Amino acid sequence: MFDGHVATLLDVAVSLVNVLTDGARQGRPYTAPQGDRLPRAVHDALPPASDRVAVEPEHAIHLARTARRMRAVFDAVDSGRTDRAAELVNGLLRTTGARPQLDRVDGEPWQVHFHGADDSLSVGWSAGCATALALALGSDLAGRLGVCTAPRCDRVYVDNSRNAVRHFCSDACRGRVKAAAFRSRKAARG
Repeated sequence: MFDGHVATLLDVAVSLVNVLTDGARQGRPYTAPQGDRLPRAVHDALPPASDRVAVEPEHAIHLARTARRMRAVFDAVDSGRTDRAAELVNGLLRTTGARPQLDRVDGEPWQVHFHGADDSLSVGWSAGCATALALALGSDLAGRLGVCTAPRCDRVYVDNSRNAVRHFCSDACRGRVKAAAFRSRKAARG
């Protein structure tokens, strides 16, 4: 499985894609926040940080663009186009200037972080998420990136289950599919 830091970055990638890209969510059309609502949506999609007061609009716009590019990676993996996914991730790595570096957070051991050449909030998160996607694609865990298979839902996920059997973005979508199957079986019986 993914190490803790990479798992966190993949979770952030999923969160950004699911919050910042249009599509369908749990059976309903979903429109990503825009304008004045965008910075707050990005703030809420990122892990809590005591030193982050608010996300500046330009950083929110940058992360929304990154989310759309990451969405294309999940779509490519889901449709079996791993080569295309790798091309997309390589593009993200180049544009963010991702580079590994050891950082220490107070009270914790050294950790490898993947900042961009510009260590702003948006480039830093974009570079980290791109690197996490690269690590997933460059391993036997690429198939762990997925798009929800529930009807009228296209939200993404990372399958952290032991036996790689996840098919849904959430418990709500899994429940919708199971309930529909139950109703279908019940109607067929009579």
